[in-house]
Amino acid sequence: MDEFLPEEIPAIRDSVRRFMETEVKPVMDGYEARGEAPRDLVRKAGEAGFFGAVFPESVGGSALGYVAAAAIQEEFARNDPRFAACLNQQSSSCPGFIYAGATPAKVMEFVPNLLAGKAIGMMSLTEAGSGSDSLGAMKTVATRHGDVYKINGSKMWASLANETDTGVLVCKTDPSAGAKGVSAFIVEPKKYPGWDAQPIPTMGLSRAWRTCALYLDDFEVPVENRLGEEGDGFKIAMTALQPGRVTVAAKAVGVAQACLEEALVYANDRVIRGNPIGKFQMIQSDIADMVAAIAASRALVYQAARCLDENLPSNRIASIAKFHASSTAKMVADKAQQMFGGYGLSTEYRISYLRAYSDQFFTGEGTANVQKILIAEDALGYKVADRHHGRKSLRSPMFDDIAKELEAAH
Repeated sequence: MDEFLPEEIPAIRDSVRRFMETEVKPVMDGYEARGEAPRDLVRKAGEAGFFGAVFPESVGGSALGYVAAAAIQEEFARNDPRFAACLNQQSSSCPGFIYAGATPAKVMEFVPNLLAGKAIGMMSLTEAGSGSDSLGAMKTVATRHGDVYKINGSKMWASLANETDTGVLVCKTDPSAGAKGVSAFIVEPKKYPGWDAQPIPTMGLSRAWRTCALYLDDFEVPVENRLGEEGDGFKIAMTALQPGRVTVAAKAVGVAQACLEEALVYANDRVIRGNPIGKFQMIQSDIADMVAAIAASRALVYQAARCLDENLPSNRIASIAKFHASSTAKMVADKAQQMFGGYGLSTEYRISYLRAYSDQFFTGEGTANVQKILIAEDALGYKVADRHHGRKSLRSPMFDDIAKELEAAH
């Protein structure tokens, strides 16, 4: 559908594809075997400009927008979702939080290094008992002591927490105030004690980029690293995270496309009774389902991305895109793995780990069931999904003054 997208999108896809084929694919298996984070590849991706699509040039971005960001995410995930696991931390959630809530000085201190790949990012919100009620059930607390906060508690599924140089942590500063007691902080784990990130064993996901259980014991954060005022955490989170549904949905489309491509090759190569299995109608039926679902998901994702770029209402379409794309990735990966038979479980074939990543999208950046609730309540008229329009995109007018101030400082 590139013919309906901005003219630079095919060139962006080609650039990502060349980068993945020349820089990432030849070495990523080695990083996985060693369990080593590919920091040099992150720096190269940052130097190539792949992390800054939605940020202004004053902080090291390219200001290409969310359509370009979706194309980048899709192509990275299509080529290797293991490396792509770092993308949201480098290009969306972590720098997005800082850009949305920090002072201009702190934005300039941290965001350019994240976008350039010089620092590894992280954003941690979820806790072990919170599930989709991340803010309401939050128990991690930051207590002010003079010019520092001391944070105590724990987080779960904190991706890259064992590698991060600059992260964002969301916790309670007033446990009695509900969502109004939530605050967000820039954290620097390599500068302050009390940060213990333990990688969680996972099935089929990357051994290079790990998701972690995070334990905080009087972990210190300078007061000037607080994002906004105390109690602004919920507002900042809603601004920074909602576009992430679109970029994660784009990654889901990329994984679904990779599964389809693997299935097409196998269906033509695998011969039974003298014929490629692609000649059998049941295989053809599955392939038709896969092709149609991917096309529909891709159209939804880029519609949502265009809404973000043009500051149109986007929460509803982002939820639809996230739900459809994650469902598509799961369905396509399942059908593809079935075509491979027993080989679908062998690490000899990419489909084995692609299948694992398809499950991940059903949960990350808002579960499928939460998206269904948002979609249904909007349709029924119970709660308008786009009721907060104008506060959800880093390209919306509310950020014009920030961009101008940063441009002047730059």
